[in-house]
Amino acid sequence: MTSIDDMADEIMKGLTEYAELADSAMKTAVRKTAKTVKEEISANAPVHTGKYAKSWTTKKTAENSHKLEMVVHSKDRYQIAHLLEHGHAKRNGGRVAARPHIAPAEQHGEELLESFIKKELS
Repeated sequence: MTSIDDMADEIMKGLTEYAELADSAMKTAVRKTAKTVKEEISANAPVHTGKYAKSWTTKKTAENSHKLEMVVHSKDRYQIAHLLEHGHAKRNGGRVAARPHIAPAEQHGEELLESFIKKELS
């Protein structure tokens, strides 16, 4: 016969294993999402010389046993990202049209992250 203490230990062991599995699944989903968002921004970025589109990368900003934070950013062309995304005034009057390429990728990334986490945990 199993004692209550043994049963509680087994339940706790099972919950710990599930928590570790969930943490691992979440981190995998975050990495996949960051990579996909980076690729989507690069693919939809305005192309003049191609350097801006190629400048996008992912960077891990924080990680511990229960969380992972990643940032998608332009490593050397970040100064023009806002101007291209939202448009800007020209020096001699007029405006340069906005070329949204970051916001759509970010929105898609939110949806992807949720679906990746659900897929990993099922």
